Amino acid sequence: MAFGAEELRVLRRALALALQPSPASAEDVQDCLRLAESVDEAAREGARLRAFLLADLGRYRAALPGSVAGYLALLEEVLVAGYRPVPDDLAALRALRGNPAAAALLDRCRTLAEQDVRTRLAGRAAPVVPQSRTRLLALPGGRAADEPAKKPAERPAAAPKPQSPDRSPRPGRPIPTPGEVFPPRRKPTPPPANPPQQLAAG
Repeated sequence: MAFGAEELRVLRRALALALQPSPASAEDVQDCLRLAESVDEAAREGARLRAFLLADLGRYRAALPGSVAGYLALLEEVLVAGYRPVPDDLAALRALRGNPAAAALLDRCRTLAEQDVRTRLAGRAAPVVPQSRTRLLALPGGRAADEPAKKPAERPAAAPKPQSPDRSPRPGRPIPTPGEVFPPRRKPTPPPANPPQQLAAG
């Protein structure tokens, strides 16, 4: 962004007021406000122009190889404006490596891409690994040296397990049959059809 003579005068006055605070006149305040508005408008216009150039660059890149001349010229322009090449630009330039201008732009874009990668890697904070704790070791001649060595306590002998009784059936005893264990029920005898009549004593 280029400033005119009047804008530079206002900018110098604003810097002087910032470095050496002093009462500013109403005219100086109005000039600073107008300069701020002009700078904001120029920034917005630059953003619109950048968006237009990037969209145009994408259209030229999609039309390759027929649009090689326009693509290389536009890529050169956006690189001067601070554009960082994307992988699609690198792939397109590799395909156009036979063109001397494309080969020169490829080297330039590779350098910019490598710088971006280094910047991203440097920005990442390396994880801090805590130091491993060392194991504490007993020093010779401590309290353990004054005490007599103790024999390890003898473990009591394990009690023998009782032998389980032999549950196998005796060989000489016969196995009962189901009929012996559960005898059949006897059917009740039905009453006689003509029971004898008893005579009452008179």
